[in-house]
Amino acid sequence: MKGKCWKFGNNINTDEIIPARYLNTTDTKELASHCMEDADPDFMKKAKPNDVIVAGENFGCGSSREHAPIAIKAAGMSCVVAKSFARIFFRNAINIGLPIFECPEAVEQIKEGDEIEVNLATGEILNNTSKKRFKFEPFPQEMQEIIKSGGLMNFVKRKMNVA
Repeated sequence: MKGKCWKFGNNINTDEIIPARYLNTTDTKELASHCMEDADPDFMKKAKPNDVIVAGENFGCGSSREHAPIAIKAAGMSCVVAKSFARIFFRNAINIGLPIFECPEAVEQIKEGDEIEVNLATGEILNNTSKKRFKFEPFPQEMQEIIKSGGLMNFVKRKMNVA
């Protein structure tokens, strides 16, 4: 995963990720068009496919709605790197196949606009702008497979066809 970074602070809640006024749709393109709107109204005008959201502590706090990670994934973000994630957001992100990584040291040192590469398997973030490397604990193999499959449902379908 490689992209330009967009930085956000602590406690970015699910209403800032996808405002509740747009929850009357399940159209992922519509959700994507409003991604991060209440945190940065111009985010979707600036962000490009494969970019990366970098945030502080407790990213995704608030409601348990799956719309928040779906909006981020549908917006084309390659991943989210944060100091920490709200637990229900963490679970929802993995379930839909949105790569998320906790790496406080990287978040502290990455600046908005930096280009980074994230390696899911090795647990490494390379900041191509500053040339600094950061390590995080890689997910267990099965969780990596869920993400690579595009989410839990795709993972299960694939496993059922193999078995």
